[in-house]
Amino acid sequence: MIPAVEIDHLVVAAATLAQGCDYIQSGLGVRPQPGGKHATMGTHNAVLGLGPQTYLEVIAIDPDAPAPPRPRWFDLDEVRMKASLAEGPRLVHFAARTRDIAGAVAHARHEPGRIHEVARGDFRWKITIPDDGHLPGAGLIPTLIEWESEHPAARLPDSGLRIAALAGEHPEPAPVRTALAALGLSDTLKVTFGRYPRLAAMVRTPRGLVTL
Repeated sequence: MIPAVEIDHLVVAAATLAQGCDYIQSGLGVRPQPGGKHATMGTHNAVLGLGPQTYLEVIAIDPDAPAPPRPRWFDLDEVRMKASLAEGPRLVHFAARTRDIAGAVAHARHEPGRIHEVARGDFRWKITIPDDGHLPGAGLIPTLIEWESEHPAARLPDSGLRIAALAGEHPEPAPVRTALAALGLSDTLKVTFGRYPRLAAMVRTPRGLVTL
């Protein structure tokens, strides 16, 4: 049986954390609050609650951190990603939560990367990270995460924002759909043909639906 997998958080990448927070505040009307640093990846983040167990993460390379001995996650070291983020922050990925990450990896129909154990403060989690740092499915196949501590969203104020839907485009949608189906996420993210990979999230806000 496929372990239960459900959306955990959205990942918005930015050239700087301040630019990413400005982008979210401008679009959604709420500013993410400081998160923390990821020492092994040389990144830092800010977070915004999207419900009891869902949140949005703004992530950027930490200019004060030494470069890690491996590629950073979420394609942040990739030349095309850096060029894209130089034009502005954007939604690049999402993570999906499971209580059995090893079982989810075993059922996967793609290469999710190795399972890493990560800790920051009193948060503990396991997460899949490809060795080369690439985004699975160009961002349309989720990073898998298993929380072994309290969920971060439990400590975030309720922003009143909620994810309404996810949508994606990919020049080769069939293998992406197959990978999502293997994780039980076919209804979570609908992927259609597009010339370039693209992930979009429709967020319900007091202003109405806003698309990231």
